[in-house]
Amino acid sequence: MGYFKAINYWVLGGFEGEKSPVDAIEDVRKMGLDGIELTFGDCLKENITEDECKNILEAAENKNVKLATLATGFYWGCSLGSDDEVERNAAIKFTKRYIEVASWLKIDKILVVPGAVDVGWDNSRPVTSYKNVWNNATVSLSTILETAEKYKVTICLENVWNKFLLSPVEFKYFLEQFDSEFIGVYFDVGNTMVNGYPEHWIEILQNKIKAIHFKNFKREDCGGLLHGFGDDLLEGDVDFKKVLIELDKISYPGPITAEMIPFSRLPDLVLPDMELAEKTAEALSKILS
Repeated sequence: MGYFKAINYWVLGGFEGEKSPVDAIEDVRKMGLDGIELTFGDCLKENITEDECKNILEAAENKNVKLATLATGFYWGCSLGSDDEVERNAAIKFTKRYIEVASWLKIDKILVVPGAVDVGWDNSRPVTSYKNVWNNATVSLSTILETAEKYKVTICLENVWNKFLLSPVEFKYFLEQFDSEFIGVYFDVGNTMVNGYPEHWIEILQNKIKAIHFKNFKREDCGGLLHGFGDDLLEGDVDFKKVLIELDKISYPGPITAEMIPFSRLPDLVLPDMELAEKTAEALSKILS
């Protein structure tokens, strides 16, 4: 089957919105991909207007570049699962705005981090008990779902390094609390590799998977650290053939987006990197050909 091939904005636009959405869309057109995953809070500012979104959407349509998903890095600093009520309310408010902006762009899937026990690379963030993250995130997401259903935008919870929802069984059980078709999984194949295999997650989560990130990961010392995320999609321990076999079994219909953040380059990681973006686009097309 043919897959929708996209690339995340950060690799070609940077973390601070250094490149305009329209310029990034033109870059993706030249790469020959189907779409781009824009990012909210940097590329797209929180105060963006509906008219500005219409202009971005028109530019994308004119260049035959589709906008299927929207991502954000916001939740690492402001969590839906926080014990702090003020912080949770801020995260809820942000997410409702995020949903509204997605709808203006005719994007029906957004990446959301449900909460975090800790943020391993940020010692300023508190440690929250797993139980409290579960309960707090459940309440927060239940509050947000009314907005998601109103705008017909699916909240896609990503499996990330947050020490929360560490297995596909936990993830499935967490999702089954919500009686809504507008919540699912944003499945990142590389993020599973520290303690599992992405093909096993697909077997269990199946049609709860609404969007997918591709990146690779090199295991070391019975697992690995951030440096395992390299700068070559084709190098690492992800078996993309097995991943695609499992996706074919569930007839996965959604986008596959390369999210290339080469933590292997720390402490000298610099984005945007157009050379890396172009290399990643070629690798993604090769994997999905």
